[in-house]
Amino acid sequence: MPMTYVKHETISLKNNSEFNEKWVQEIIANDSSILGLGDLILKDKERIQPHAGRLDLLLQDKDSSKRWEVEIQLGKVDESHIIRTIEYWDIERKRYPQYEHCAVIVAEDITSRFLNVISLFNGAIPLIAIQMNAVKIGESVSLIFTKVLDQTVIGLEDEEEDKEVTDRNYWEQKWGTKATVAMADEILKLINTFSSELELKYNKFYIGLASNGQPNNFAIFRPQKSGIRLELRINKSEDLEQKIDSVGLDMLDYDSRWGRYRIKLNNESIDKNKDFLIELLQNAYQK
Repeated sequence: MPMTYVKHETISLKNNSEFNEKWVQEIIANDSSILGLGDLILKDKERIQPHAGRLDLLLQDKDSSKRWEVEIQLGKVDESHIIRTIEYWDIERKRYPQYEHCAVIVAEDITSRFLNVISLFNGAIPLIAIQMNAVKIGESVSLIFTKVLDQTVIGLEDEEEDKEVTDRNYWEQKWGTKATVAMADEILKLINTFSSELELKYNKFYIGLASNGQPNNFAIFRPQKSGIRLELRINKSEDLEQKIDSVGLDMLDYDSRWGRYRIKLNNESIDKNKDFLIELLQNAYQK
């Protein structure tokens, strides 16, 4: 049956007595995917902030340790809304430093003036601005959310690559062991089946990859005392996660900030899953 055109009417929630912020809050709480921020779960709403009021919504990524502090405002965004959003973000990140935090402003009207002001904070403060539009179709109302300012990710691993170069002994002594650092060698052998020029590069916070001195960190390694963590830069995919689970690999989570799957390995899991690991590594390499 062919689809038909239905005329809609844009309405102002602020100037409509039937709606309020709590109504919007409930809509988002029941289906946070409408914000366009990914697969999120509701952690809390009307969350009490010490000496500072209540945070509208606290959302968390389903597959990582990232949290969003969301503030909603009907009508135009204003100075107090910006300050309140940043204040709640700051309180949450200090109370729960084990999580990655991002402030989110949701408003019906984000003017160019305030967008310019908000953008000044972005980078120093992880901040997202979302414009909310309400449309009436017949007797029903729908909400449309449009991201007008995205979070700025400051720097990638490649950009800080040469600031603190270490050596193999540093990783064997400080973070891993000779045996777990050697696991990086075994994974490198798998990589060399499709890219023979790559070699390990020992940085302060991770072991990366380089070709002729130039970083190519589609995969990085973090040796630990009991194994090694492999981090692969691959787009998030449910099908891929099912494959990882089906072969029995220990997938820790998906780091949405850096776009990496984090997988815990040991000698047994490396040896048992060589072909599948080559497939994963090649997938990341070709991205």
